[in-house]
Amino acid sequence: MEIEGTTFGTITIDRKTYEHDVIIRLSGEVVKRKKKLSKKYYGTSHLLSKDEAKFVFEKGCEQIILGSGQMGNVHLSPEAEAYFAKKGCKGPVAADAGGDPCV
Repeated sequence: MEIEGTTFGTITIDRKTYEHDVIIRLSGEVVKRKKKLSKKYYGTSHLLSKDEAKFVFEKGCEQIILGSGQMGNVHLSPEAEAYFAKKGCKGPVAADAGGDPCV
């Protein structure tokens, strides 16, 4: 699986362009991100809620890679961070708009 590029509002994975935020499952399946799970708490999807973290997490997941968005605005809430830690998930590793880890 290759993330080939992003622009504001799109991501191209394996030559298919998605016009919404996505989650790549452990199986490689690409699904739409459920931003409403975070918006209902924070009024924005830039802060990932515990409810959305529960949707994102899959048994067997060892690390979360979180795309920070074109402007670098997406972050985990403290509750989501604690949820992933409780599940034994390392990270998250934030990725910039090009898909490269932020350091």
